[in-house]
Amino acid sequence: MRRGTLTVITGPMFSNKSGELLRLATVHRIAGRRVGLFKHSLDDRYDGLQSISTHGGLSMEAEPVSSSLQVALMVADVDVVAIDEAQFFDEGLADVAAQLVEDGVTVFVAGLDRNFKGEPFGPMPALMALADDVMKLRAVCMKCRSLEGTMTQRLIAGRPASRNSPIIQIGAADAYEARCRDCHELDN
Repeated sequence: MRRGTLTVITGPMFSNKSGELLRLATVHRIAGRRVGLFKHSLDDRYDGLQSISTHGGLSMEAEPVSSSLQVALMVADVDVVAIDEAQFFDEGLADVAAQLVEDGVTVFVAGLDRNFKGEPFGPMPALMALADDVMKLRAVCMKCRSLEGTMTQRLIAGRPASRNSPIIQIGAADAYEARCRDCHELDN
């Protein structure tokens, strides 16, 4: 039996990580593979809990889960597993992905590599280390308009968030922007 592969899709908010995940899931479905789509249940934006949605309006039905164990228990009879919002999962997600790869499953994981402070986020560093391929996407910096947006800027009432703000705050364009390193800011 052939081993599977692990591909991590990462970058800041608004870099189209979810869009790339949905594109890859669609390609595998067209090829006749059984695809299991999962998202973290914290993400209730756009179409709610039952789908993975992009900021641009694309959407595909997905199973909401809150832990890596739930993913492991729900992946029987699939050839491909696609997981969105991986940064919200527990550290066990890397072990689950590694076991799926050993079992011959193709795994795609999308998530923010860094939080709004610019620090590594959740299980993403471990997933990136185990990955066969890492797709590091960029976005347009919403301050200087460069194509070097690699950071996620959190805004509160239009101002940079304090470094003491909670790490997890669900939001979209109402609370976040993509920024380049030069334009990324934290309020002390």
